[in-house]
Amino acid sequence: MTATPFVFTAWASAYQQRIEQVLEHTLPASDTLPQRLHSAMRYAVLGGGKRVRALLAYAAAEFTGATAMHADTAAAAVELIHAFSLVHDDMPCMDNDDLRRGKPSCHKAYDDATALLVGDALQSLAFECLTHAPTSHAVQQIQLLAQATGSRGMCGGQSIDLQSTGQTLSVDALATMHQYKTGALIGAATLLGAYAANQPTDAQLQALGYFSERMGLAFQVVDDILDSTTDTQTLGKTAGKDSAQAKSTYVTLLGLDAARQLVQQLHQDTLTRLAPFGETAVALRGLATFICERPF
Repeated sequence: MTATPFVFTAWASAYQQRIEQVLEHTLPASDTLPQRLHSAMRYAVLGGGKRVRALLAYAAAEFTGATAMHADTAAAAVELIHAFSLVHDDMPCMDNDDLRRGKPSCHKAYDDATALLVGDALQSLAFECLTHAPTSHAVQQIQLLAQATGSRGMCGGQSIDLQSTGQTLSVDALATMHQYKTGALIGAATLLGAYAANQPTDAQLQALGYFSERMGLAFQVVDDILDSTTDTQTLGKTAGKDSAQAKSTYVTLLGLDAARQLVQQLHQDTLTRLAPFGETAVALRGLATFICERPF
């Protein structure tokens, strides 16, 4: 019997619908006290985004032989952390953006104080999710996500970003900032999915580490390209903000053509590294292509 060919768009759509349902059931109902906070949490999380981090968790789970059910908690946790970061990033004391995922940012739809509490509550809920993970690696998953979220990860990267506004960074310094701000959570999403399995092999973990490092960088370079070439309606968030705030980006430091070439090289390197794993890595390869070939 001929195997059904893998179609990434169908695979991604199925898991996007799955994680939406998981998040729907994970978040408190909007009529549960305190209603305004729970309503705002659901507003910030549900019905938007590409769910790339959840897809990474599911793809890594498939790569290591775990089921989607085993990866649900990991996928939900990383999406909750991502949503918390977006809510706080958009606030006036941070990036001060009024638009997110094509609708008013949480602090605009509600208020600053509610948005602050939404981020705090989503972060707590993410770690609560992992305590219910059906794996012997739950503690390790919690440690991974905590490190990726904190001062040595996403929050640290945001701090560096805020301090660097108006400064011209070197390419190495920019890469370090985004390794913290973006790459850490992408790496955590992938490893959380891997540890949904009983025991990923050393070879699998090494390949996933390589994948995460290059795709974390590629994701940010593509974001920088899109910020400079795409309009606000297409992005679903305010375009051109990095330039307006005089922030260093891969486009400003390398130029548009060189930035595009870097993405292509990262993509090819990743596909080459995953090639020996055959069909077990088909979803990871699809994700690499999706991340690197977003229209730019």
